[in-house]
Amino acid sequence: MMAMTLFDRTALTLHRKRASGASFLHEAAAHELSERLQEVNRTFTNAVFVGPEAKLWSQITGQTGRCIEDSPTLDLAVGEADLIVHGLALHWAEDPVGQLVQMRRALRPDGMLVAALFGGQTLNELRTSFAEAEIAVEGGLSPRVAPMGEIRDLGALLQRAQLALPVADSIDLKVDYADPLALMRDLRAMGETNAVEARRRNFLRRATLMQALSHYATHFARADGRIEATFEVVFLTGWAPADTQQQPLRPGSAKTRLADALRVPEQSMDMREER
Repeated sequence: MMAMTLFDRTALTLHRKRASGASFLHEAAAHELSERLQEVNRTFTNAVFVGPEAKLWSQITGQTGRCIEDSPTLDLAVGEADLIVHGLALHWAEDPVGQLVQMRRALRPDGMLVAALFGGQTLNELRTSFAEAEIAVEGGLSPRVAPMGEIRDLGALLQRAQLALPVADSIDLKVDYADPLALMRDLRAMGETNAVEARRRNFLRRATLMQALSHYATHFARADGRIEATFEVVFLTGWAPADTQQQPLRPGSAKTRLADALRVPEQSMDMREER
């Protein structure tokens, strides 16, 4: 049985080639990462940046290193890097765990991996508006916006890739536009338009588009008439396993009782609250 292909890489490549430099989301996410790297308080000497805006991420974070494409097989050598950054592209990966495993293998022991990608709340307003419009006009649904994972599921990918000290968190970036059409023009300029393999290949009906625009303006407009779009950026952080890393204690190995540490009387588990 053949595995189903989720994304059309040919379409994705075309969308990226015709993108016209709307990189403000990459800039915002890269600045956020820059602050996080300062808190790590470590000097990295061999970094690799992955993604369509890899050079921009390198410049903003101040980390020099190789910049490579987010192809299914990454251009990485085993143990070459002490820092790998996957910049806002992992949501387009057919096999995200495979990408994480490739990067883990390319890390030196105790090397750091950070993958920033769009999470499940991204473009929820646009997704909802098109869903309501298609149901009302066409009596069915089609994938108009690429599926994106929820943060809990995305965090689990780090463990599946056998990365140590895994952490998943997110930030919400709210962007306002004059109208939904301006948002869609921006998505095209970002190279982030629909590249789902199962997408409809025919032109969008005018009636469906107008219904979607109306729904968006009705339900997601601000008091000044401008509309908002949500971009949830999830940061997945993990480390290549190393003997020098802190390890959790084995169950039952604690040498101090919790009650003693809290300076409270210890209570038996079978005690019941008096009513």
